[in-house]
Amino acid sequence: MSSPHRSFSKHDKDTRERFCRKMSMKEYELIHDEQEDESCLQKYRKRCMQDMHQRLSFGAKYGYLCELQNGEQFLEAIEKERKTTTVIVHIYEDGIKGCDALNNSLTCLAAEYTTVKFCKIKASNTGAGDRFSNEVLPTLLVYKGGELLSNFISISEQFNEDFFAVDVESFLNEYGLLPERELPALGNGNMDEQDVE
Repeated sequence: MSSPHRSFSKHDKDTRERFCRKMSMKEYELIHDEQEDESCLQKYRKRCMQDMHQRLSFGAKYGYLCELQNGEQFLEAIEKERKTTTVIVHIYEDGIKGCDALNNSLTCLAAEYTTVKFCKIKASNTGAGDRFSNEVLPTLLVYKGGELLSNFISISEQFNEDFFAVDVESFLNEYGLLPERELPALGNGNMDEQDVE
């Protein structure tokens, strides 16, 4: 008959002693280093995911109407932009009917469509002021990948005397020049360390 007390083999005793003894400093440091490595790896993964999310999902962000000062800045705004970015340029002059209303409308749209680059430039600053007489203002030019997609001369004639951002938005959407309306951001884009697994 077997005894209720179990006898341990030499191997079992060695294993039990290893688990029961105190950990050496070197073993503790190795385990601690592994935990730090895992923490660093999680932070690195989190940062990479945020970068990738920013680049692939949203592209560049603008959110304002940019004032271009001269023809060189005008060309840079168009040619040095990503191929996927739509650039909308308003050519205006102070005191011309419709120019102020269009600037105000584009300012509102820029805040809503942050992946579209909205710019404005005075006709006299373009370096081609003779092409933009007061009769053709306000003019709206739309570019993508450095190529002119659309140009709207005397665009304010397309609207009622008093027009607003929703009118300009509808007009641009008719021509398919604005992307889908952006969804509100989900939080601030920061993930807690606990969220990274």
